[in-house]
Amino acid sequence: MDEQKMFQEMVNILRTYTKDVSLLDKATKETHILNDLKVNSARLVDVIIKCEDVFEITIEDDEADKIGTIGDAIALIQKKLN
Repeated sequence: MDEQKMFQEMVNILRTYTKDVSLLDKATKETHILNDLKVNSARLVDVIIKCEDVFEITIEDDEADKIGTIGDAIALIQKKLN
């Protein structure tokens, strides 16, 4: 899966957990999931679980702690898939 498709899939995943979905229209890889999209930390766990399901990977707790931006999530997913 290329990076653009992965980014789009991340936006689709985040759509469920973002309070103001219009924020996703301007999202980039630098968009911070908690600060910019206002996803609360409890919901971030749900985002990570959904990523594990969608991309068929396992994300360890210490890896999840390093996810701040959409780009961080994509980089980790790419690493897991390779």
